[in-house]
Amino acid sequence: MFTGIIKHQATLMEAKRQGSNMFFKLSSELATELHIDQSVSHDGVCLTVTEIDGNSYSVVAVQETLDKTTLRSWAMGQSINLELAMQAHQLLDGHMVQGHVDGVGACVAIENLGDNWVFTWRFPSEFSPLIVSKGSIAINGISLTVMELNDQQFKTTIIPYTFEHTNLNNIKVGDHVNLEFDIIGKYIQKHLQAYLSIDKA
Repeated sequence: MFTGIIKHQATLMEAKRQGSNMFFKLSSELATELHIDQSVSHDGVCLTVTEIDGNSYSVVAVQETLDKTTLRSWAMGQSINLELAMQAHQLLDGHMVQGHVDGVGACVAIENLGDNWVFTWRFPSEFSPLIVSKGSIAINGISLTVMELNDQQFKTTIIPYTFEHTNLNNIKVGDHVNLEFDIIGKYIQKHLQAYLSIDKA
């Protein structure tokens, strides 16, 4: 479980196929704090550390993860948002993030307002029931608040600290991002579907 508060980043050094899986090698100052089998959020995707070598470490992504996320399009030198799993005594400064990406969205507009930035995102319409105005969403693993929502797009306001300390500062119009919708909304949707199916029986 993660909180969506990004404190570290990594740089992609290597990406190669291993059968149906992808092997990624990344460089980060955080590598010295990691251990084998540790779960780490990478742009919102929970991946397991398989190797550590000084300031670099490796993770592997299976085909299902590659199909549902932006990992398949990662490029050498790309900046990746990192977050360690939350601890029981830790403050929940963001929201509950599982690291299980629901789908891929796209940036459709960026507005620089001087003191902050407003990003407009397009998302798959089938996820519309899981997103609400002023609710939480994870974009590339970053806990953000939804604004000006419609069935296919929403906006988020990005403060300078978040812009400077995450890879949002590298996002351009047309770029794709990982989206994870609020787990609470998923449970509510499932219970409602179950209730409605019983009511119709």
